[in-house]
Amino acid sequence: MNIKAVFFDLDGTLFTSTRTVAATTRRAIVELHKNKTLVGVATGRGPAFVLPLMETLGLDFAVTYNGQYIFTPDAILSTSPIDKKTLRDIIDFSRKHGRDVSLGMADGVHGSGLVKFGETRTAQVIAGLLPQKMSGLTKNGFQNIVRKIKPQSKNLVDNIRQPVYQVIMVATSDETDEIMINFPELQATRSNAYSADLITKGNSKLKGIEKVGLKFGFDLSQVMAFGDSDNDLEMLSGVGLGVGMGNATPAVKKVASYITDNNNSDGIAKALSHFGLINFKHAASFISKDDQFNKVKEFHRVMDGKTQEMPRVFLPEEAAHRADFKVEEIVEFLFAASNANVPVFDELTQNLHEAIDKAADKVKSKPIPERENALTGEVDALLDLLYFTYGSFVLMGIDPYAIFNAVHQANMGKIFPDGQPHFDPETHKIMKPDNWETDFAPEAKIEAELERQIRVAMSKLSQAKDEK
Repeated sequence: MNIKAVFFDLDGTLFTSTRTVAATTRRAIVELHKNKTLVGVATGRGPAFVLPLMETLGLDFAVTYNGQYIFTPDAILSTSPIDKKTLRDIIDFSRKHGRDVSLGMADGVHGSGLVKFGETRTAQVIAGLLPQKMSGLTKNGFQNIVRKIKPQSKNLVDNIRQPVYQVIMVATSDETDEIMINFPELQATRSNAYSADLITKGNSKLKGIEKVGLKFGFDLSQVMAFGDSDNDLEMLSGVGLGVGMGNATPAVKKVASYITDNNNSDGIAKALSHFGLINFKHAASFISKDDQFNKVKEFHRVMDGKTQEMPRVFLPEEAAHRADFKVEEIVEFLFAASNANVPVFDELTQNLHEAIDKAADKVKSKPIPERENALTGEVDALLDLLYFTYGSFVLMGIDPYAIFNAVHQANMGKIFPDGQPHFDPETHKIMKPDNWETDFAPEAKIEAELERQIRVAMSKLSQAKDEK
């Protein structure tokens, strides 16, 4: 089967029960991208919730609010806000019948504290521990406890001045059918037993995926989708390959083309491996909680053909090569600080030579710790370098996150037309292909990001002055 794009539902699918993304899933997404397969999510959650996930996982696109709001890292592809009159009718209905509702907007979900609590990790854990038949009792318990702490917002009408893409209403499945009689222009979809997502008729996760396909050049038959809840039914039955999680509802398992393991047992990676989209190996490579580290590790896996999985020391020659790389960057840092003034730069590099000699004398004069081995010493020094580097960014007032990603993308572009990296025989540094400067060099992105950060900082300063 020619799969060009893979889509994941979030809760119960991409997320484990503790609302994290399994290490095997992260590796699977990296491998999918390596194999030129597009990756996205299709969820009832909103863009504000998905955006951080899109950045950390490198997703290509997101179908959010059940197809009402579709975007990529660079652009909004499609939006379908609910009309204002319908929103006023829903708010009036919720007040008359004591129904908690929240409004899904681009910047988040606003309204009911009950709905917000229901979306938290704590509520998800509680829900997972309770039998499905207790959903009504659980809903009432949430209402009685949470409403006292976070009552329903009284200014929902004011909120609808901004576009609203989805309404979340607390209601059981039986109650939802009766409620929807009042809103024939809407349709309800459910991802849990406690609330319903109300969206405009004609939209859905599947319709959203279809819209993405028109933009990126694939059709539904070339899509593989993963899901676990009843709001995934149309998506799983409408794509080329619908995969139900082992923890999916009976209805999902009935329509899915394939049932994989559950979301806590590497279900996504196992299914992708089963259909030949990735190579799945249990614990073949550890994944750090530091996503920046994981990106650099992927760079070395691509360029070196392997990664180091067992802690080890750098031998003297290897350590010298790594130090050479760092010194070159320090010298470039000083050249930038001198503003290309050669006499100033010469003075700074002379000071650097003296600092190295001074540091060497200091290290040699210290007694060697009895318990410290070479591995501990190397790691301690490297962590101090990392800490000092972050400290430099702090003192510059620079957030390095987006800039790091730009540099990472540029480094991943150091592949030659033969599909392999090339290394300098003397320095052992990875060489740049002829098209690298025009297609991958990060300087323009770095400059644009710095300009953005300056604008944000200036805006905050201006606001602070106005408040005074």
